[in-house]
Amino acid sequence: MPKKAQELKALDVSRLVAPGFHAVGGVAGLHLRVSDSGARSWILRAMIGNKRRDVGLGGFPDITLTIARDKARDARSKIEHGVDPIAARKSAKATLVSALTFDEAAKRLIQAKSPEWKNDKHTAQWKSTLDTYASPTIGKLPVDKVGLTHVVDILTPLWITKTETASRLRSRMEAVLAWATASGYRKGDNPARWKGNLDALLAKPGKVRKVVHHSALDMDALPAFMAALREREGISARALEFLVLTAARSGEVRGATWSEIDGKVWTIPAARMKAGKEHRVPLSPTAVQLLKGLPRMADSEFLFPAARGGPLSDMALTAVMRRMEVDAVPHGFRSTFREWTSEKTNYPNHVAEMALAHTIGDKVEAAYRRGDLFDKRTRMMADWAKFSGGGK
Repeated sequence: MPKKAQELKALDVSRLVAPGFHAVGGVAGLHLRVSDSGARSWILRAMIGNKRRDVGLGGFPDITLTIARDKARDARSKIEHGVDPIAARKSAKATLVSALTFDEAAKRLIQAKSPEWKNDKHTAQWKSTLDTYASPTIGKLPVDKVGLTHVVDILTPLWITKTETASRLRSRMEAVLAWATASGYRKGDNPARWKGNLDALLAKPGKVRKVVHHSALDMDALPAFMAALREREGISARALEFLVLTAARSGEVRGATWSEIDGKVWTIPAARMKAGKEHRVPLSPTAVQLLKGLPRMADSEFLFPAARGGPLSDMALTAVMRRMEVDAVPHGFRSTFREWTSEKTNYPNHVAEMALAHTIGDKVEAAYRRGDLFDKRTRMMADWAKFSGGGK
């Protein structure tokens, strides 16, 4: 047993600043270690088995002299009873790490990644998918215990009937498990990986996915529809009318704010666009007139605010169409617009695609087409408004 050193007081310990190990007494082998940088920590030097080991007891001054002596006595007691305090600490830490559940891992991944996602809706979709389909089976399971059998059991019931949902679920489970591996909570292969893993057990998504197109109104029926729509009152009806006139997506319209409107131009910020790029929308005279007729809510920034504040819900525009007994959905008007540009006009395809804010798939074409064809799109949207029956 090490020789007991002179028992120092707290004030004496606070004055120890020279680099090295300083015996503080009170418990054999208890030292204050001062690093070259000046950081100080408590060390118990003791024989464990047939080797001298340094047992860390915490940093000074967070761990006081009194607490350090208590911890040193406890460590020595364990050693006398044949327990290695260093190994016991590592084992306890390993148990704590492995006890992290899949649900908790998913929560931490979402917290870490959500700042890079475009909006809160994307975050909510991730959480909803995992909560609905993965959590009932593996949510409470330690993340290092999730295996291939679990993943297959979760995906199989959805793979044929809800292929797109199942594909997203698989990708998100893979991301959660990858985060857990990178964070030290699990080891080994990722059981949710597709290539060289699940692709041997499940059919390729592209072979079973049933492509369902959004129901769209026939372009020749549009003028009559717009005439009937303008007869309807309410902010949802005006939002739907604005959606048709701009060929925009529902979310872009429902989230539109007055600060995005500058005369005859509506600039949608990148954060609200599907492609993640700012998009300028030329407003036809009809669209401008519609905006001038909207009531301005002093406590709301939105063009089309909900009655209780905030933007309209996702179902608000759909509800208008259902009440009008139209067999189509709001998003389908983008298809109607595209059909009109192809069948009724001479506007080039790329101008129409730019109006719809579609991503250019051809990298060479994208490299050469750097403008947004705003002047051409301005004329096109004015013609679209005229075709819909509201333009002059």
